[in-house]
Amino acid sequence: MTVSRFTRYWLPVIVYCTAIFIQSSFPTTEQLPSWPFLDKILHVVAYALLGYLVFRALATGRLAHSLNLALIISILFAALYGASDEWHQSFVPGRSPETADALADLVGGTIGAGIGWLRSRGFF
Repeated sequence: MTVSRFTRYWLPVIVYCTAIFIQSSFPTTEQLPSWPFLDKILHVVAYALLGYLVFRALATGRLAHSLNLALIISILFAALYGASDEWHQSFVPGRSPETADALADLVGGTIGAGIGWLRSRGFF
């Protein structure tokens, strides 16, 4: 893998995962506006971006010939990262892990990776 390929495709994944980790390391002191399901929507959006970034990185490397496998791995990565982030939050004062958040992360990762898969197949 060349430095430019790493910088273009994998560095965004690493930076984004780091940003998620840092954000979830802060104790919750503010409440979100009282919109129904806003927290879950934010999880879906955040992990959709992660799923897309991981798919994009995988689909431009060794898995370019197997986009279905890249899709599955991207979804699994987003789901496992979301689950690990929920576990991480169990150690942060004022935060607690929520199964519903992990499920929203899985849904988001699936949407993002699916969008990447559709784009790679020329749907848009």
